[in-house]
Amino acid sequence: MPDAIKKVLVTGASRGIGKTIAQKFKEKGLLVVGTATSSKGVEEIIKNGHIGLEVNLNQNNSIYNFLKILGEDHTDISILINNAGVTRDNIVLRMREEEWSEVINVHLNGTFKITKKILKFMIKKKWGRVISITSDSASLGNKGQANYAAAKSGMEAFSRSLANEVGSRGITVNSVSPGYIETDMTKEMDGLKKEEIITTIPLLRFGKTEDVAELVFFLSSDEASYITGQTVHINGGIYM
Repeated sequence: MPDAIKKVLVTGASRGIGKTIAQKFKEKGLLVVGTATSSKGVEEIIKNGHIGLEVNLNQNNSIYNFLKILGEDHTDISILINNAGVTRDNIVLRMREEEWSEVINVHLNGTFKITKKILKFMIKKKWGRVISITSDSASLGNKGQANYAAAKSGMEAFSRSLANEVGSRGITVNSVSPGYIETDMTKEMDGLKKEEIITTIPLLRFGKTEDVAELVFFLSSDEASYITGQTVHINGGIYM
């Protein structure tokens, strides 16, 4: 990683995987800009020693203002981690249009809009890393997650196409696809359901957010400079 590369943007950095990714980059000496959808989330990001910005990726005005701030104050961002996410699970026959649209907006449209903005900064430097956090739901097609699976699959396809477009500019683009990871959401999961899931994982455990953060940091490093256009699964073997 060149000495001039000092700042990373992590969307959805107030909790879960995004929070751990942000902390990993901070430990390695990078300045982190993190986003959250609420002022409380921004406060959490700032408390963790990062720059906190509020953006709701389901609202066009919020995105417009956020991108404007990036263009004014953060043109030195050279690493982008598209991590912000939301779930609105329901089977297709019962899924409301707004449940479909919100998930697509936050994951897929949000990734497109933010990446497009940050790419301009990266191209000027002739160096950059774009990493999108997807999900094994994109490959497995989990029942009740048609919106989520479609959005995450779209992010992976977007990354492959973009990798072809910007590789000659010194920019790599990859996706990281986690399986079951220990987060606040999984801690609330019914114990019997959790045990049932664990029996389907060859490594017989859920992953840790630190596992994902280590992989993301590696893909951001010069050691991973020949890896682009890939979806890297980190799931204990549940999907091979």
